[in-house]
Amino acid sequence: METADLDQYILDHISPEPENLRRLGRDVHLRLLYPRMCSGHLQGRLLTMLTAMISPRRALEIGTYAGYSALCIAEGLPEGGTLDTVEIDDEMELFIRRRLGESPYGNRVALHIGDVAEVAASLSPGYDMVYMDANKRTYLATFNTILPLVRPGGFILADNTLWDGKVTDTAANHDPQTRGIAEFNDAIAADPRFDKVILPLRDGLTLIRVKS
Repeated sequence: METADLDQYILDHISPEPENLRRLGRDVHLRLLYPRMCSGHLQGRLLTMLTAMISPRRALEIGTYAGYSALCIAEGLPEGGTLDTVEIDDEMELFIRRRLGESPYGNRVALHIGDVAEVAASLSPGYDMVYMDANKRTYLATFNTILPLVRPGGFILADNTLWDGKVTDTAANHDPQTRGIAEFNDAIAADPRFDKVILPLRDGLTLIRVKS
C-alpha cells in the first residue's frame, strides 16, 4: 500500500478533526511560513488522547506556534485543568489569541510570550505534563530548564525527536538542528531518572516519565 493511501486510511479510522482545528490548519497553510510545524489531525488526536490518559491538572507547552497543539492538549484536560503555553515569537501573538478565542477550550489556556529561559522563572513547579516543541538547536537546554517544573511521576512529551531520520545519518550531523536533537536523544537515553519510549509518528515523539 502506498504511504499516502495508508496515511489517509489512518485518518479515516480515527476520531475526526474538530471543525475549528480544521479551519486553523487551513489558515496555517494559507498564512504562515513553515506549515509543517503545525501538528495536524493525527498528531493532534494523539495529543488529546495522551492528555486525557495522563489527566494533568496542570500542563505546560513549550512552542505554541499557531496554537493547534495547545488546543488539542486543552481539549484533553480534565475539568478544572489548565495549560500554560510559551511562544517566543511575539509576531504570532494575535494569530494565537484569535484561535484560542474561537475554541470552546481556549479558556483553559494561558499564553506566555517570551523565551522559555526567562518565562520559566515566573512559573510555579508542579506540572503533571509538558509538551516540548521548541528550538531544536537547544532542545537539551530547554529540557533542563523545564525539568525542575515537573512533578515526580510527571510526563514530558518531546516532539520531532527523529528529525526526518537525520539522527541516524552521521553525515548530516553538521546541521545544528540535527546535532541538537541527537544530543537530546543521547542524554535522555542515558539518564536513569527517566522511563522513555520513542513513537515513530510523523517526525518522532518521545514520551518521558520522570521517575518518582
